[in-house]
Amino acid sequence: MNQNIRNFLITAHVDHGKSTLADRMLEITRTIEMRSMKPQYLDQLDLERERGITIKMTPVRMAWQDTSKNDYILNLIDTPGHSDFKYEVSRALMAVEGAVLLVDATQGVQAQTLSNLDGARKANLTVLGVVNKIDVASESQVEDAVSEVSELLGIPPDEVFKVSGKSGEGVPELLSTIVSRVPPPKKLEVESCSRALIFDSLYDEHKGVIAFVRVFDGQFLPNARMTLCATGADFLAKDIGYFAPSFRSSLSLQNGEVGYIATGIKDPGKVRIGDTIMISNSSKSGCVPLPGYDEPKPVVFVSFYPEESDDYDKLRQAFGYLKLNDASLNFEPDTSEVLGRGFKVGFLGQLHFEITADRLAREFNVPTVHSFPSVAYKVMRAGEWITVTNPKDFPRDANEALELFTQVEILTPPRFLGALLSLQDFFRFSQVEIGTTGIKTRITAKLPLADLVSDLDDKIKSLSEGFASLSYEPGDWEKASVDVLEILVAGSPVPGLTRILPKELLEREGRATVEKLRNLLPRAQFTQALQARVGSKIIARETIPALRKDVTGYLYGGDRTRKMKLWKKQQAGKKKLKEFAEKQTVKIPASVFKELIKR
Repeated sequence: MNQNIRNFLITAHVDHGKSTLADRMLEITRTIEMRSMKPQYLDQLDLERERGITIKMTPVRMAWQDTSKNDYILNLIDTPGHSDFKYEVSRALMAVEGAVLLVDATQGVQAQTLSNLDGARKANLTVLGVVNKIDVASESQVEDAVSEVSELLGIPPDEVFKVSGKSGEGVPELLSTIVSRVPPPKKLEVESCSRALIFDSLYDEHKGVIAFVRVFDGQFLPNARMTLCATGADFLAKDIGYFAPSFRSSLSLQNGEVGYIATGIKDPGKVRIGDTIMISNSSKSGCVPLPGYDEPKPVVFVSFYPEESDDYDKLRQAFGYLKLNDASLNFEPDTSEVLGRGFKVGFLGQLHFEITADRLAREFNVPTVHSFPSVAYKVMRAGEWITVTNPKDFPRDANEALELFTQVEILTPPRFLGALLSLQDFFRFSQVEIGTTGIKTRITAKLPLADLVSDLDDKIKSLSEGFASLSYEPGDWEKASVDVLEILVAGSPVPGLTRILPKELLEREGRATVEKLRNLLPRAQFTQALQARVGSKIIARETIPALRKDVTGYLYGGDRTRKMKLWKKQQAGKKKLKEFAEKQTVKIPASVFKELIKR
């Protein structure tokens, strides 16, 4: 049976037409009826449709018959293209044998194309080069793209497929080639047990955690007793089936198939991405877990707090469900003197953070306030290295600090090279090298991670009119010249506004923050000093004047001494109020805090 199964994924740079090509495959294989078809069918999240990008990988089973009337099962996984979601792609790579490397004919090879190809090669997948959007590209653009893909894969140009995800041109031929060139699943020859790798999951109120799996050994049947290797949890499978693309129950899942197992487990923490579901057929089976994949390492840290303190438990539950569907999400309890109880959350990048914040509000109806995004630093203190992910924990007596660097790669048409090199005036690029890839100019450089998450991608798109692309890989820890910027209101520091910044940016950012805060904070009965402080030095200051009330307005005529008494009484009251306020914890309204940290 598994000789007629083909497991493959579509991988590409963002917006190169993966989901549209998947739509045509669903139509041509008649997996979806025409009356039910809609654009980006596999993108189920509202955010995916609004942004026009794939965020979550989606599996689907299709039936295909070749020219010799042989029937095949094609298991497709549509993967995200943005670099923040490369972990989604890495998990899909473990579940397939082939990859369709898609390139937009109007844009050619992009930075993430190179990264995705590298991942597919490391997973020993059969890679098919495909140029998409031939219906809208000019003939010269198509030939340039074909030439780039040919050079990239080291294959003749006539082995590069030309398709239109919109019209379906060339898609049937591509499906036939997938059948002929992508190898069938291999059996791992472990006779004494059945094993399946969990590559994704979600939560269902009735069926508990539903694990998305690729079966590597044996078979899985409904109502069978199964074990999760990592946590040791046992469960009775409530349902087994495959993706059509909705859940469709089946009598079994065999070696080589991609499908789902409804575990019935209500605790999301017991089911982990990368774990092995196992059925032992012998008490002496020697059955061992399948090799999973590396744990994701968060690089951006943001603290989330519910706008309403009563929503804390609701927020904790929401993060639990999100982690079940997004294994790269890491969170732990955090407390702010300003915003109360919340969670410190680790993300793979800026977009990953933005998407999660939107999903919290839309899917779980939990409005939140979050801190400034920060990155991790390693700090030498008392002869020992410690990792700091929260700016308020950065020690003042640190002997030395290290920050994580990244290796960035920018692909751009040559005409934008000069504009992009000007980014060196605003970001801490080093070891900049310039080369070529096909008809594109390639810029490689080292860059601190803290700079990378400061809207670098947006600035690259702006300077190149959207034609340049960025990808990056984590590098090494290197010496950092940073310090802690504190913001004080009425003499008291506001922990939620504390940041770790390069020393050359401290004064500029401090001044900008207090100026913005002056326009956002409401006036009080007393004068409020807004200060930016580094260590014991004040580097910027603004003042919010006190509210003025005319306490003598009802007086007219007569001796001035009556007015003088009222003014002195008012001044004494303001002085007393200010002294009282300075002894209290500064309270900044959530709405002001939210506006302040907007980019």
